[in-house]
Amino acid sequence: MPLTYIPHETIALKGHSDFDEAWLQSKIADDPSILGLGDVSVLERERNQGKAGRLDLLLSDPRQNLRYEVELMLGATDPSHIIRAIEYWDIERRRFPSYEHVAVLVAEDVTARFLNVMALFSGSIPLIAIQLNTLKVKDHIVLDFVRVLDQTELRVDDEEEAAGKAPVDREHWERRSSLETLDLMDQLFGVVQAASPQQQLNYNRQFIGLTDGRRSRNFVLFKPARRHLRLEAKVEADEDWANRLEDAGLSANSKRGRVFVNVTSKLFAEHREIIEELIRQAASESEA
Repeated sequence: MPLTYIPHETIALKGHSDFDEAWLQSKIADDPSILGLGDVSVLERERNQGKAGRLDLLLSDPRQNLRYEVELMLGATDPSHIIRAIEYWDIERRRFPSYEHVAVLVAEDVTARFLNVMALFSGSIPLIAIQLNTLKVKDHIVLDFVRVLDQTELRVDDEEEAAGKAPVDREHWERRSSLETLDLMDQLFGVVQAASPQQQLNYNRQFIGLTDGRRSRNFVLFKPARRHLRLEAKVEADEDWANRLEDAGLSANSKRGRVFVNVTSKLFAEHREIIEELIRQAASESEA
């Protein structure tokens, strides 16, 4: 059947007698995919942040070891909205440092002024701004979420600079992860050294990378958590590698020339061949 045009009316939820922020939060909680953040689930609503207040929604993407701190606001963005979202993001990342965290602001009117303000945080605070357009189509309400700002990636040079200013030791990671995942990391690092003997482990606050004794060589990164280790490898055919790992039964994804895969001791024993091949490929491309 061909599509036909239906007139619609744009409405504002702020001050609406039937649809308020609690209603909006409930709709997102019922189906968080409508935000356009991928295959996410709701960990908690109205999460207590102590004296800072309550976080509207905490979302999780376990495939990417990622959490979204979502702050909702009807009407236009204002300074308190931005500050609150960043404060909640900071609280959660300090509570659970083994996850990646992204602050998400949702408002009916994300003004150009505040887009400019939020852009100032580019490279230091992972931040997504989403504008909500509410449409009335006959007797129906349509929620249209449009991502108007996405600065979720720290530049690699920023990451390495920040890591260089705040080095840590193995004891830091023993407290933060577990002996089992650190033992797994040592096994994977053995594969790295077999391919590139000059490499050494380089302990940083957010990840464990590599150094050849003169400079960082982070073609492979390790992020140990309590129950698993997140392996990150820099390879050219990142999407192909992610698909291969997924087909093999591993949880993997790719982004901007890097492959991310969650590994446990059991998974490494079952999929040793392809994981070792990935590490050797990353080492080979780095040497080239």
